[in-house]
Amino acid sequence: MPRRASSGPKATTIIAIVAALAALFFGGKFVLGGKSKEGKISGTPLDMEMFTENANSLRGNSYTVEGTIDGKLQWTTDRGQVISLKVDSPGGPYFLGIEIPQDLAAVNIEREQPYQFLIRIRDGGIAVAEKIARL
Repeated sequence: MPRRASSGPKATTIIAIVAALAALFFGGKFVLGGKSKEGKISGTPLDMEMFTENANSLRGNSYTVEGTIDGKLQWTTDRGQVISLKVDSPGGPYFLGIEIPQDLAAVNIEREQPYQFLIRIRDGGIAVAEKIARL
């Protein structure tokens, strides 16, 4: 009686395919460097202690600040919105009010989510967003 050919792939073929896919996946993560940093904004970090002492002295300058959205304080269709940002620092948490102008209204700001802002300090020590990135 003649023998029939085996039906199905051999175990060594399956193991070789899985090993090749794993090598491609981990090799790609190594080459690309893991998580993308394109969402990060570069700039001088805001010193929250200096800001709380005399925010008006920082006017005209731009800084970066990271934190969690604490709440949306005000919103108007023609002037934008104002949010409260909770900034964690070694001296304890600080709360920073940031005005988001109408030209950045397309960004969907969600409470309890981490964001990074590039802010400009205008007269009176008011922080105005120039760029927004969700972290």
